Amino acid sequence: MLGACPVVLAILHILEIMRVGASVETQPVVTRFAPSPTGFLHIGGARTALFNWLFARHHGGKFLLRIEDTDRARSTDAAIEAILDGMKWLNLDWDGDVVYQFARAERHAEVANAMLASGHAYRCYATPEELAELREQQRAAKQPMRYDGRWRDRDESEAPEGAPFVIRLKAPREGETVIEDRVQGRVVVQNSELDDMILLRSDGTPTYMLAVVVDDHDMGVTHVIRGDDHLNNAFRQLGIIKAMGWAEPIYAHIPLIHGSDGAKLSKRHGALGVDAYRDEMGLLPEAVSNYLLRLGWGHGDDEIISREQAVEWFDLAGVGRSPSRFDLKKLENLNGHYIREADDARLAELVAPRIEALTGRALAGESRALLAAAMASLKPRAKNLHEIAEGALFLFETRPLALDEKAATLLEGDAATLLAQAGALLETVVDWSVPALEAAVRQVAEDAGIGLGKVAQPLRAALTGRSTSPGIFDVLVLLGKEESLARIAERSA
Repeated sequence: MLGACPVVLAILHILEIMRVGASVETQPVVTRFAPSPTGFLHIGGARTALFNWLFARHHGGKFLLRIEDTDRARSTDAAIEAILDGMKWLNLDWDGDVVYQFARAERHAEVANAMLASGHAYRCYATPEELAELREQQRAAKQPMRYDGRWRDRDESEAPEGAPFVIRLKAPREGETVIEDRVQGRVVVQNSELDDMILLRSDGTPTYMLAVVVDDHDMGVTHVIRGDDHLNNAFRQLGIIKAMGWAEPIYAHIPLIHGSDGAKLSKRHGALGVDAYRDEMGLLPEAVSNYLLRLGWGHGDDEIISREQAVEWFDLAGVGRSPSRFDLKKLENLNGHYIREADDARLAELVAPRIEALTGRALAGESRALLAAAMASLKPRAKNLHEIAEGALFLFETRPLALDEKAATLLEGDAATLLAQAGALLETVVDWSVPALEAAVRQVAEDAGIGLGKVAQPLRAALTGRSTSPGIFDVLVLLGKEESLARIAERSA
């Protein structure tokens, strides 16, 4: 289409204007998430995706996914896979196929040429040297650095034959552009502040600003929900939309996430890829989703919000204008809640690979069943999957158990004698259950004239190799009679 007849393109442009009918307000809701695959799905992007997904689902509309891979030097297949994987982990399903922006370059160029034919764009032959000199002059005069429109009304015949050119938007210079943003409110920019941005580079490739507008239009996007760092872009992009006679989308620019100290979110605050929250931090997707939902959106005093409730309640009116502060400790506490609520078998499947990595041994069927049975004792104290894995290690370690420093201290003094007495009495227990085992251990303590803890702590050290563990009677039940007595015997007098 780069070489299409200008008259034909102009006719197509007029037909497109005639086709535009109903306002986006009356159309079914269509939102989109459009990440650039130059890195993993970061936490801010995940929140943007979640808000778009929830808004679409709340209104019974469509949520679309577009990969903006026009930066060919930095876009990678690994990053694309990480983004798709992160979306699936957060249970953010999209409608239809993924759209890849780079594959639509011909369509982007077609629109630029239509605007050229209709007089809403023009060829600019300014050389890189000229533009560099312009910027230097503006910098010296402390003026805003923007293109001065030197080829806007100039006759193209003045350009050297065969000289390279870019296609620029002929932006309005008079009046103002207004956006009634659903989050930011009414925002006004004087058109004199907008420059004639490049639509097509000299090599014929489209710029990001053009591609985004064309893709949103062609995908039928009615609501553009994105970070407020794109608010300035919206005013420039509206120039394309108006030039093409397309319906304007409804904008909602969400404040960015800041760190706990109020500074721009960075890795030291927890601005990591979503995969890090899953793999390195051991968090559950429902906890991350719930936390992201509450970063900048609220529903009364509700903190624990299910996905079903979120779909029912979410709307843009609940999004605040102020930046949210990322609190990793609060996220971990929320994750602890979801761990306690999670199905034991599911937790066991999530934790098993972590135990295998720590022990270097695969967990077979019986071991997996044991791990699931242990969840009721392991998960109440845990804030992440790593803590569960660490807490469950004693179940799968082989004798002789290695002792941590505190556990070794607990086995000093007369601990060996107490363990021998406990082992002898526990060997007589027929019903290997919590009540029977508690009664036996209490009997050992009473016979020795000491508190229950004085017996329970050496037992914990002998049975787990650690000073902390699930309840000691749960530990005995989980290990079983034979293994429990063997571990106690190892540390007895």
